[in-house]
Amino acid sequence: MQLLWFVLAAYGLTQILVYGKIFNFLRRQRGFIGELFACPMCTGFWVGALLFCLNGLTELFSFDYNLANLLICGCLSSGTSYIFCTLFGDDGLKLERKTKNEY
Repeated sequence: MQLLWFVLAAYGLTQILVYGKIFNFLRRQRGFIGELFACPMCTGFWVGALLFCLNGLTELFSFDYNLANLLICGCLSSGTSYIFCTLFGDDGLKLERKTKNEY
């Protein structure tokens, strides 16, 4: 259950950072910061690392503090955030259908 809370928290925070209007000024910047805040996979990694660092302050999830867990939480957050951002949009589930000509 702790892993589910971690994934949902990571996805929610990633969504806010990548798509929230309040962070548009960050996405307009050139270079690393602009690219980071435009990519759910990249932002997701750093959100996972941040949540890992904050895990001692919450009862929702708890991980031992070590480098391996930091990297695993970052990768887990990155992957799941990217998958969820790919599957879900503002209008719900994103379903793309291909016609026979597109195969």
